[in-house]
Amino acid sequence: MQAHELFRYFRMPEFGDFRQYVRTLPTNTLMGFGAFAALTTFWYATRPKALKPPCDLSMQSVEVKGTDGARRSAMLDSDELLSVIYDDVTTLYETFQRGVQVSNNGPCLGSRKPDQPYEWISYKEVADKAECVGSALLQKGYKASPDQYFGLFAQNRPEWVIIEQGCFAYSMVVVPLYDTLGNEAITYIINKAELSLVFVDKPDKVNFMLESVENKITPGLKSIIIMDPFDSDLVERGKKCGVEIMSLKAFEDLGRANRRKPKPPSPGDLAMICFTSGTTGDPKGAMITHQNIVSTCSAFVKATEKALHLNSSDSHISYLPLAHMYECLMTCVILCHGAKIGFFQGDIRLLMDDLKMLQPTIFPAVPRLLNRMFDRIFGQANTTMKRWILDFASKRKEAELRSGIIRNNSLWDKIIFHKIQASLGGKVRLMITGAAPVSATVLTFLRAALGCQFYEGYGQTECSAGCSLSVPGDWTAGHVGAPMPCNLIKLVDVEEMNYLAAKGEGEICVKGPNVFKGYLKEPAKTAEALDKDGWLHTGDVGKWLPNGTLKIIDRKKHIFKLAQGEYIAPEKIENIYQRSVPVAQVFVHGESLQAFLIAIVVPDIETLSSWAKKKGFSGSYADLCKNKDVKKAILEDMVRLGKEAGLKPFEQVKGIALHLELFSVENGLLTPTLKTKRPELRKYFRSQIDELYSTIKI
Repeated sequence: MQAHELFRYFRMPEFGDFRQYVRTLPTNTLMGFGAFAALTTFWYATRPKALKPPCDLSMQSVEVKGTDGARRSAMLDSDELLSVIYDDVTTLYETFQRGVQVSNNGPCLGSRKPDQPYEWISYKEVADKAECVGSALLQKGYKASPDQYFGLFAQNRPEWVIIEQGCFAYSMVVVPLYDTLGNEAITYIINKAELSLVFVDKPDKVNFMLESVENKITPGLKSIIIMDPFDSDLVERGKKCGVEIMSLKAFEDLGRANRRKPKPPSPGDLAMICFTSGTTGDPKGAMITHQNIVSTCSAFVKATEKALHLNSSDSHISYLPLAHMYECLMTCVILCHGAKIGFFQGDIRLLMDDLKMLQPTIFPAVPRLLNRMFDRIFGQANTTMKRWILDFASKRKEAELRSGIIRNNSLWDKIIFHKIQASLGGKVRLMITGAAPVSATVLTFLRAALGCQFYEGYGQTECSAGCSLSVPGDWTAGHVGAPMPCNLIKLVDVEEMNYLAAKGEGEICVKGPNVFKGYLKEPAKTAEALDKDGWLHTGDVGKWLPNGTLKIIDRKKHIFKLAQGEYIAPEKIENIYQRSVPVAQVFVHGESLQAFLIAIVVPDIETLSSWAKKKGFSGSYADLCKNKDVKKAILEDMVRLGKEAGLKPFEQVKGIALHLELFSVENGLLTPTLKTKRPELRKYFRSQIDELYSTIKI
């Protein structure tokens, strides 16, 4: 009915009494009707439609015949796995070349100094600098070949991408190094990969590397190219031990004066050797090909293309280590679409300032950061009323999530969540989390609060960072999505833990073009990871949910037996206990000669005081940690959470020791990907473990 028809309709005689009635209503009532009508109109006008999913959300994966129960993505039209999504992008060199074209030579790489805006270099400038770096390597006598390896030892910065692309343009291979591996591991990698030339960001790293040459630990190292300014003393020291020291600018100039035509790689050629930090022993060099990375990138684009439409106007904040496959994968996706990458200043404490300045649209995260965000948000809601309002608002938006709706323009966003969104720059439209499990509570709340598409993925270095990903439109938590379109996933029996594939449970195994070629010069370790049929055995235990998504339920490698023969998976228990408000970190330990578990707990310095106050305790952080009654209360809270999560009695810890210092990469108790180094923790806390076992009687 048109507006003028509606007007005539209500002018008809039979509506005279109604008009007369309306005239008798009080002004306040009429204003109320008007406000209600306006709100209703606003709600209908702004109420979004649910995102159309790319497949049936009730069955997100499909079993492939003749594969022992392996499943593939339901997004695929057949059992053929996806290797490329763009015909002209089969290598990382072609990935960047596509970016040059679709960006229309827009901004590519940006960096900033404190309190300054971002400064950008264009796609063509990056391409030019990259070819100069590659040409200089050829001028120095190196080969344009995938068996030519070069070290890259730096924080995230534009030069990383330039050097990487310089190597790829001439079919050379990058070997990332990073501080948190430790000096021994770095020298191990230099020797294992036979690196004779390493690109380094800061002079202080060069001093350590020269010392290892002087002591004949790394005799094969002959050249170091430095990004930052350095003094002549370093050059002289290098000369004395036979190492050429050169600035990156001078190296580029050398290549510019001796320009060579690129010799691009083939898809099956090696692109990089990513050394995984590991929780035990020396790092292992995962050999990753161009096809490995491109197939994972292609699968991500395939899964999200209709929901995201990535393009050259997007921007990405790069702060997660480029030496890891997760960030490498993200930069590949960004460069392929001609978008721009803004690098953080190098200090994680300044990340929020970088976010506000860059205003990224794409923000990858890890659970540790998400947990901090969650705790800080609820920590600032420091009254009962504030917490009630925050909880009420999040529940309203969570109801929309269950309907498949993601948005940041609701009434709750305008009143409650806009500050949270503004803290990330205010323009984020894509977030993704991986590298470790994230709590369903945290993920669901942040999806609601941030109002952007927020995916959870699962994978490891050996499958080029990803093998499963949540599907657009499915904003439920508690799983890691369905197989990515580039790979199959099957579950294999873990009999000693009573996980059977016939029941939809077992060790997660992956097969597809994203699976690595093996470990550098480690045939025995390669055979442990890759079976004869090409399946990667991850060591993680998963379960198929009824909708075809995968849930991580356990870890095979860290299980141990108690004296009574019960198998224990400590990481599962730790993930439950870490939801306790006063707990920041927990290390669960058991021994085959003991009948019960104990734990080392690091209380949360930000929440312990307020939590303890509610329990009737006061004092400084150190005093509270020494208080036996506080320790008892923390243990009781952990056990309560364990019961709620369904832990069996033998899975509950019987005693804890409190430790004041966080486990960290710096003190050697966490890997660079923030996984627990269990052997080191056992050694570090040996005296506390022995004391707990000697004093607890059950």
